[in-house]
Amino acid sequence: MDMVWSGWGDPARAAPLPDSVTGLLRDLLGVAPRGTAPVPLGSVAVPASPLTGEARAALAECCGGPAHVRTDAESRIRHTRGRSTPDLLRIRTGEADDAPAAVVLPGSHEEVLAVLRVCAGHGLAVVPFGGGTSVVGGLAPRGGRAFVALDLRRMDALLALDEVSRTATLQPGLRAPRAEALLNERGFTLGHFPQSYEWASIGGFAAARSSGQASAGYGRFDEMVLGLTVATPEGTLEAGRAPRSAAGPDLRQLILGSEGALGVITSVTVRIRPLPRTRIHEGWRFASFEAGTAALRRLAQDGPRPTVLRLSDETETFVGLAQPDGIGRSGGAPPAGCTAIAGYEGTAEETARRRARAREVLLACGGEFAGEEPGERWARGRYDAPYLRDALLDAGAFVETLETAAFWSGLPALYDAVRRTLTSTLTEAGTPPLVMCHVSHVYENGASLYFTVVSAQGEDPVAHWAPVKRAVNDAILAAGGTISHHHGVGTDHRDWFVREAGPVGIRVLQAVKAEVDPSGILNPGVLLPLR
Repeated sequence: MDMVWSGWGDPARAAPLPDSVTGLLRDLLGVAPRGTAPVPLGSVAVPASPLTGEARAALAECCGGPAHVRTDAESRIRHTRGRSTPDLLRIRTGEADDAPAAVVLPGSHEEVLAVLRVCAGHGLAVVPFGGGTSVVGGLAPRGGRAFVALDLRRMDALLALDEVSRTATLQPGLRAPRAEALLNERGFTLGHFPQSYEWASIGGFAAARSSGQASAGYGRFDEMVLGLTVATPEGTLEAGRAPRSAAGPDLRQLILGSEGALGVITSVTVRIRPLPRTRIHEGWRFASFEAGTAALRRLAQDGPRPTVLRLSDETETFVGLAQPDGIGRSGGAPPAGCTAIAGYEGTAEETARRRARAREVLLACGGEFAGEEPGERWARGRYDAPYLRDALLDAGAFVETLETAAFWSGLPALYDAVRRTLTSTLTEAGTPPLVMCHVSHVYENGASLYFTVVSAQGEDPVAHWAPVKRAVNDAILAAGGTISHHHGVGTDHRDWFVREAGPVGIRVLQAVKAEVDPSGILNPGVLLPLR
């Protein structure tokens, strides 16, 4: 099933906001209905495809026939941009001026190589497309060149599973739930469950350096990757033939996070783990975000580390965003302080042991045990927040997310800088916001911060948000944070990535791109500036 073209996920799961939330948005933020429902799909203005007949025939020959080269309006609309709030706001009004010239569906590594050769010969750019879940402009090439969306859905197999080494080789078009189901059938799990899990693809995870909600226990996706096969206009790149190597720089790390700008990932070898017999999630309360963050740092540095570990600040706890299925539907006073979620997976004995030891640490840090219900409720609704965004847009609100990371010592200043910038810039623009945050991923040396901001939309919400986004990107770098922890770079963060990497670092990447993509057809303007 395809994702709904004008929002997130399965349209059957969409639900309107409760009246209590609509009233809160009106009274607190001045949100008023704007008639912002999406236009009908048939009303979206799609320009005529610039694909020539010669190019179309050559692409069809690469991919096993004309059925795998699509130029119809609906296919092109469904592959236009990604799922950031500005992306959705534009498509909901019927704007698809930057739709791909065609959607091409290769079925193998060899077919991808052939498509790249044809596109280079015809001057067509290529944007790899997995689940379409990018929220940072990763599917929006620059430069004005006609491009094809390279949809990898036909490449959706589990190619190999080595039970002795505990590795699996997966094709890039596998959606995460299907990949997990295939591994579960053999008694294993990947353990990668980001919020985009229901729709994102294995190739997308690698291309954007994804991080799942169970990263405290399983690690980030880039830590799981042991090998990659990559198709480039200049040929095939194979990276990774052992779990670790001293044979020069690690080319896997060059491809991970490259967002299709250096090649098309056609297979990924990952480490896998035995399917856990027990999964338990629980809630904790802390008097303040500062106290909760200190407790998470203790567990991250000294252990025992839970599989899932996250902390909502006071505002996010008050609103209830950690459990979006219950916003506006539960009675009683909202909880005070901050809510933390801890989850444990493994054998029953191992889970009980880690949970008991972690409980001692959390109590010693001032935590108050809130029972299993908050944790299990979070686990049931962990993929629901994007649906809430669609409902907020329908109600006339603007809602967007952004994330960053820093070392523990710099985390408080980064938290304050982002909140202060979001609040001041939006208030000055006449749309005072509600700014919420949670610690989403923890490490021995630092953690990530994930912000959600809600405000009225303004007269032109896309133009309204653009200067705010620039200001907060500046604030993140000034406060010592990274421009992206797990969403990727895309076009939204590219210019700030250039500043973060520095001139020498960018020249190194541009030199690599010039070697593997001399015609500059791979996702131009995404990750790296146009040359």
